[in-house]
Amino acid sequence: MQETSRRHTRAWAVYDWANSAYNLVITSTMFPAYYEEVTRSPDGSGIVTFLGMRFVNTALYNYALAFAFLVVAISSPILSSIADLKGNKKQFLRFFCTLGAVACSGMYYFDASSLGWGITCLVTACIGFWSSFVFYNSYLPEIAAEADRDRVSAQGFTMGYIGSVILQLICFAFLFRPEWFGWLGVKDAGTALRTSFAMVGLWWYGFAQIPLRRLPEGSPGTRLPSRSWLSSGFHELGKVWQELRHHKVLRRFLAAFFFYNMGVQTVMLAATLYGKSELAIPVDNLIIAILLIQIVAIFGAQFLSWLSVRIGNIIVLMLAVAFWIGLCVAGYQVPKGDVQAFYLLAAMVGFVMGGIQSVSRSTYAKFMPVTRDTTSWFSFYDVTEKVAIVIGMFSFGAITEWMGGSQRQSVLALAIFFIIGLLLLVRTWQAVRKNA
Repeated sequence: MQETSRRHTRAWAVYDWANSAYNLVITSTMFPAYYEEVTRSPDGSGIVTFLGMRFVNTALYNYALAFAFLVVAISSPILSSIADLKGNKKQFLRFFCTLGAVACSGMYYFDASSLGWGITCLVTACIGFWSSFVFYNSYLPEIAAEADRDRVSAQGFTMGYIGSVILQLICFAFLFRPEWFGWLGVKDAGTALRTSFAMVGLWWYGFAQIPLRRLPEGSPGTRLPSRSWLSSGFHELGKVWQELRHHKVLRRFLAAFFFYNMGVQTVMLAATLYGKSELAIPVDNLIIAILLIQIVAIFGAQFLSWLSVRIGNIIVLMLAVAFWIGLCVAGYQVPKGDVQAFYLLAAMVGFVMGGIQSVSRSTYAKFMPVTRDTTSWFSFYDVTEKVAIVIGMFSFGAITEWMGGSQRQSVLALAIFFIIGLLLLVRTWQAVRKNA
């Protein structure tokens, strides 16, 4: 019987502590607000020129992230196959951690005159963060017994939220008390924000050294590749796809995950720009709201993990997705400039945001067949997630441009993804009951 290694699970959770600063500071709060500010045209239209084409600045942001996720979706199968065959997943984890951390620090040099550099750093940091997660997630079934995976998965997310909040508070000091940090070159709000981006890179890379030293190295696969490295990864995904035919519950769960995660990730990636440009929430209030999301998410992840033990993972996910549908409708109706309503919405988003991600990851690990090729299986999970994000972000940006720059209809359209995901979760639950 597999045993849970406390030494390894603690080190594993520290990586969430390290890299979640990217998710909070770069994805959710300071960088989107800074980006919207420096790319706003003098006439207030938000139209920018990039690669010779004109875009609404918020739509360009969404397209850039969609491109980054597409790169991850294409590259991760190849890299995961190499990691499984050569047993060097930790080396890939180290490489993408370093890539993402350096890109975050490089954002320090992004200003109104260097849009191309800012987009390049945004895309590179996104690729580093999400590519590293493929290899990070694949450790879960190796270091935790099946009975402990919900708890360990929630522990990772909880550590991530706590660590990111601590760094966010440090960044708040840069922003609201720049005179304290003149010795770092912090002179005003602009340099405070750019210094925060550099701090994310240092925090991520520094704390990641703990799991990179303590997690197991991995062992090479027992089979030799029968084809090139480039095709081997997609061949492995094809094998996972073929094997899914014999796992009805897992197949139905992945289909549901594809749709509801499309909505979850798009909300997380677009929330700050929606609050700033569509709802006209002041930057200070916006950052407080996103911080509120992170704090509430700590308790949400723990609560949904606790609840999943008592009523089952699929039922918990069904309840969470139904709640997300209501949040999309509520987000569409929030009045412009209503800070209190935005705070309330943020708190509700936070409650289900961490929990649905944590339970989804542990549910997949539970439904997986017993295998040594954990990286290939989690690569399939990752590709499913990333393709969903590409569709979600591209749809959000396209609808925004189609509606003349308004993002409200884009938020409402996300409810469709959640509804489809909920219906597919019902089918998954039916399959679980039938197999019980």
